[in-house]
Amino acid sequence: MPDTLPFNPRCRRCSRLSAFLDHVRLAQPRYFAAPVPSFGDPAARLLVVGLAPGMHGANRTGRPFTGDHAGILLYATLHETGFSNQPEGADPADGLQLLDCRITNAVRCLPPANKPMPEEVRACNDFLAHELAGNLAPQVILALGQIAHQAVLMAAGLRQREYPFSHGAMHRLPSGQFLLSSYHCSRYNTQTRRLTPEMFTAVFRKARQLLDHGPPS
Repeated sequence: MPDTLPFNPRCRRCSRLSAFLDHVRLAQPRYFAAPVPSFGDPAARLLVVGLAPGMHGANRTGRPFTGDHAGILLYATLHETGFSNQPEGADPADGLQLLDCRITNAVRCLPPANKPMPEEVRACNDFLAHELAGNLAPQVILALGQIAHQAVLMAAGLRQREYPFSHGAMHRLPSGQFLLSSYHCSRYNTQTRRLTPEMFTAVFRKARQLLDHGPPS
């Protein structure tokens, strides 16, 4: 397992991202415009890993997947599968609570054009490694998209080729944790029907099955 560090809300280790956030903060002074912390129960058994904050979503609100299109499907699905107390999460003051679940991102700062550079994923990876290890490590990790999937493996010190990404894939890691993967619930994927609500729900039901009943025999 690589070195781990707890999340630093004042992190400025990526010069490109820090400069971009400085620009956004000037243009949108009411936006959160800072590294976004994880949301949910620190001791949750399910960890959902996204890509990075969206400009008008987590970058605006300070809560992962809150206020953007991707969050609509994510929070509805979490509620349907018993991981949240309500199906909507549009504002940090809306009373949403995650149940045995927390959400984080592979990259904590808003990237230009929503595309982090590989070196930025690496720079942020010790924060993810910290979430995967220790006494509060999740039992199931659900990666949304290939970059998040790769970031989880990097944080666990594992080789990418031994745990290939595909929608609905399930891998048991040497730690005993399970890694599930899904296409990201982005507007592009849902509007093109690459990812349907039924496909997305099926992955979360698999997570629920693993947590409540263990892996299939």
